[in-house]
Amino acid sequence: MLYDLRYQVLRKALVDARVSAGLTQLAMAQRLQRAQSYVSKVETGGRYLDVMDFLAWCEVAQISPGHVLEQVRASDPSPWLQQTGEN
Repeated sequence: MLYDLRYQVLRKALVDARVSAGLTQLAMAQRLQRAQSYVSKVETGGRYLDVMDFLAWCEVAQISPGHVLEQVRASDPSPWLQQTGEN
């Protein structure tokens, strides 16, 4: 699951948000009160990101969580969305 297309899109969006905010991995880690290796693992798919950490990441990077989630949703709609036509 960690290498699912949606996780790839999520990771790319998080990296893009961090870089757009002018933050290095180390600076992001310091603001999240985590180790730099944590940020690296999240960005490379070596670690899951729980919802609270996701929200903190978005806050630090000054990006809307909804914007990130919409990118993920648009990348690969769930089968139930395709079936109901609510895509």
